[in-house]
Amino acid sequence: MNAPVISLKDASLSLMGNAGMVDILHAVTLDVADGETLALVGPSGSGKSSLLMLMGGLEQASSGKVTALGHDLTAMDEDQLARFRRDNMGVVFQSFHLIPTMTAIENVATPLELAGARDAFDRARAELEAVGLGARADHYPSQMSGGEQQRVALARASAPRPRILLADEPTGNLDATNGQAIMDMLFDLRDRHGATLSMVTHALELAARCSRIVRLRDGRLEAEAKADPGSGATTAATAPRAAE
Repeated sequence: MNAPVISLKDASLSLMGNAGMVDILHAVTLDVADGETLALVGPSGSGKSSLLMLMGGLEQASSGKVTALGHDLTAMDEDQLARFRRDNMGVVFQSFHLIPTMTAIENVATPLELAGARDAFDRARAELEAVGLGARADHYPSQMSGGEQQRVALARASAPRPRILLADEPTGNLDATNGQAIMDMLFDLRDRHGATLSMVTHALELAARCSRIVRLRDGRLEAEAKADPGSGATTAATAPRAAE
C-alpha cells in the first residue's frame, strides 16, 4: 500500500488567546491518499481551517506529528516549511491574498520566479488562459471582480504544478454563479496536474464532489463519509450532516 501524501498522527493545536491558551484541535489522526479529494466540513469554529493549516505547515502542531510527501513538517523551521510549500504545495484562501501592486500575471509568476523557473511568465500566462483570464493578465487586483481575483489565486496555486492543493473556503466570498465557476476550475486544475486536493468548505455541493468528506466538531474528527458522485450524496454509517 502506498504511503499517504498527508498524514496526521495524534496532532493537536493550542494557540494563545486573550484569555490564555485555547485548545483548537485534539489528537487528530488522519491520512490523505495520493490523488484523493478531501472535504473538511463542520460548524464554524470546529477547527477545520486550523486542520488545513496543519496539513500545509502554516501552523505548527503543539503535539503529535504531521507529515507530507514523507517529510516531517513538525521537525521543520519556518524557512524549511516555506521552501517545502513552494516546491510541493499550492494554497488557495477565501480572501484571495493577491499582491495589490502586482498585475495578475505578476501574481501568478511570483512563486515560479522564487522557485527559479526561467519560463515563469510563459507558464503564468498559460495558467491564466486556463482559468479564462488571458485577456486580464495585465490588470491589477483592484481592477478585477471577486470572482476574477479568485481565478488568479487558483492560477497562482496551480502554476508550480504542486503535488498537493489546499483550499480554504475557495467559494466563501463569491456569489452562486462565480462560486460554481470556481468549483469547476478547481477540480479541472486538480485533474490536469494530478494533485491531491484537500479543502475546507461550507458548500454541500462542493463537498459532494470530493471522494471523501471528513466532519469536525469541537476540534475533533466526528465522522467520515464517501461522496456518491452520481447523486451528490454521501454514503457511510457515520455520514456527516449538513456542512454548517
